[in-house]
Amino acid sequence: MAVISPSENANKTRSDLLAYATLSLISIFCAVPFFWVLLASFDGNAQLFLRWPEQWSFANYQRVFTKEDGAKWLFNSLFVVGGATVLVMVLAGLGGYALSRTRAWWKLPFLYAILLIRVLPPTALVVPLYKFLLTLNNAEGAILRPIFGEYARPIMRWTGFIDGYLGLILVLATMQLPLALWIMKTFFDGLPRDYEEAALMDGATLVQRIRRVLIPLALPGLAAAGLFAFMSAWGDFLLPLIFLSSPELQTLPLGLFRAFLRINEIDYGLLAALAFIYLLPAVVAFGFARRFLVQTFAGGVKG
Repeated sequence: MAVISPSENANKTRSDLLAYATLSLISIFCAVPFFWVLLASFDGNAQLFLRWPEQWSFANYQRVFTKEDGAKWLFNSLFVVGGATVLVMVLAGLGGYALSRTRAWWKLPFLYAILLIRVLPPTALVVPLYKFLLTLNNAEGAILRPIFGEYARPIMRWTGFIDGYLGLILVLATMQLPLALWIMKTFFDGLPRDYEEAALMDGATLVQRIRRVLIPLALPGLAAAGLFAFMSAWGDFLLPLIFLSSPELQTLPLGLFRAFLRINEIDYGLLAALAFIYLLPAVVAFGFARRFLVQTFAGGVKG
């Protein structure tokens, strides 16, 4: 048994203290903005610097939903990001399973090719995406206007490819799908085929095998892919800015941007309330997916 000298003990103690002090400073540095958002959102006279509210109040939150379009921004964000996340989970689940079980020479080049979409900066893809979706939007408008007349525009707010929910959902899903495909393909690689073969031997159809075997086994991977897709799409500012122009369709990031660019003095209380509301869905999504993430990073299904 090795004997540790007092000098070595002292050096180890100093190293530990330095490490803990560094981590504490980094934690404080990262936590201060969150404390400012929380405290300023309940401060009726919020300032740029961190301070304890003189009087706690929900006035900033009331203004978000009464004098501002906070409810509409929140609905737009949840609808668009939620739709993109569901689409990504469905396509990544089906595509990841197919890529995992397929034996072909083109599989690896294909995986690297789709990953290139994720590697490229979104600004490099905005122009071709916009031109392509604008062409589809014009074609859709040419079909709907003669049929629905003045009601075509309200319909296209939901189904339009430019300045519509559908177009932004498709764009956000396209950006998140490559990484989700890799996650699901890797996850299905770790699943033994014995479960599927046993279900096949029992006479289960393809739909039954998917519903009763693959989906329950794939839940941890789907939760991980869905969480990454949701978090990335939820924090996206550029794509809603480019593809949405109507004020009634704008999302929370655009609402925060509008609140910050006021001609008069910046309302820090309103900004903090908006920022805190903006944080909540991401925290809830992480809490919901956390138990599945533990299984995913621990190696998926065991046994």
